[in-house]
Amino acid sequence: MDPVVIVGAGPVGAASAILLAQRGVPCVLLDRYGSPYPLPRAVHVDDEVMRILQELGVAAAFAEVSRPGLGLRLLDGRHRVMAEFRRDPAPGPHGWPQANMFDQPDLERLLRARVAALPLISFRGGVTVTGVTSTSVTLHDGTVLAASAVLGCDGANSTVRSLIGADLEDLGFEERWLVVDGVTGRDLDAWGGVHQVCDPRRAATFMQLGSRRYRWEFRLHDGEPPVDVPALLAPWLAGVSVTVVREAEYTFKARLASTWRRGRVFLLGDAAHQTPPFIGQGLGAGLRDAYNLAWKLASGDVALLDSYERERRPHVKAQIRLAVVAGWAMTGGQDRAAAVRRVVLGAIWRLPGLKGLALRSTSPPLRGVGPLVPQPSVVHHGRTVPLDEALGPGWALLCRPGAVFQHGGARVIVVTPAFDPSGALRRWMGRRRALLIRPDRVVTRLRRGGEWDGDGPSAARQAQ
Repeated sequence: MDPVVIVGAGPVGAASAILLAQRGVPCVLLDRYGSPYPLPRAVHVDDEVMRILQELGVAAAFAEVSRPGLGLRLLDGRHRVMAEFRRDPAPGPHGWPQANMFDQPDLERLLRARVAALPLISFRGGVTVTGVTSTSVTLHDGTVLAASAVLGCDGANSTVRSLIGADLEDLGFEERWLVVDGVTGRDLDAWGGVHQVCDPRRAATFMQLGSRRYRWEFRLHDGEPPVDVPALLAPWLAGVSVTVVREAEYTFKARLASTWRRGRVFLLGDAAHQTPPFIGQGLGAGLRDAYNLAWKLASGDVALLDSYERERRPHVKAQIRLAVVAGWAMTGGQDRAAAVRRVVLGAIWRLPGLKGLALRSTSPPLRGVGPLVPQPSVVHHGRTVPLDEALGPGWALLCRPGAVFQHGGARVIVVTPAFDPSGALRRWMGRRRALLIRPDRVVTRLRRGGEWDGDGPSAARQAQ
């Protein structure tokens, strides 16, 4: 069996390799560098994405180097609080805190260690790709690698995307921002959530990533000359010393690749989509891509591969549009109407129900299938474990006592009070007698006639 060749060994590429290898699929993981990028980039994942890290075998170690996010605070230009949305740092419906702040190099080290521990993954650094087909990858030195599939996880300037002739659709957002990461001499006396300054003169974001590790983001005006970074940081520091780890200017964009697939060549992560950072879903979207595609590739069912872009593209597009709207609402824009919008914004954020919207971590449902099953703690074989451990790596059938189903090879889980002592899973199931759960924890839709939808195990049919 030829390996799956993965171009790009960042978090999305490494996650893809791990997910495939754990399912018995050999992989070759390529990167132009021999070691992970050493500077911070992504800083947030939600509880749904934490379940993917759990599947990768790194969630427990990741929890030790991350911290729960405490919510969102909206500030005016003088840093006065306009609205505050506190988030409970305790585990939520998916078994993890709903917001998790971290330093990306910490995550990459964990992923690379996991890659090294799996014998089905071969990593090759210091290489660049010059050609791809559905069955091969050509390297800069003329080496041709046979491939059963090719995954382009090579970032916003993706070579794979260019080689398959995919264009980028502009979703109408482009802003220049300065991003500064720093380590302070002592902890800052600041609230532990995300601070968003809604000031058209200088929209800004501030957040704590870890012990004495902080990030600042400042919107830059069109044509603005180089800014005085120490002056921008001064209001936050109150005399505390800071060592700047990274200072970089970014142009935040909203873009989608015109196609995510040519034959057995697939695009994932920033190669397929780019989003403004305002809802913290850039990295999460890429990891969701990997989770969605890996089990389908490993299944050997060619028809399943058609559902990758069909499911993931609308989901990502909805999240990008939400990020654009959130960015407009929180930064207020730069035109003359911005001051008026800021006053209106302060009133809007106080409306009943907006707190839940501002703090919602649940992502939109995938098109054509059911929701993501929650992950309460359950009792399986005498041990209290997260639900995903009981479900196992493949298909699973959750059913009520007395329900009889032919399961087509899916793991059968009878949801009793002993299995679900908190009652959370039974309450979520409601009156449904059985649910077929895909390997990515998504519920497969049940048709009116009683048959499982077409992406289920071929033999799975309702018996009574």
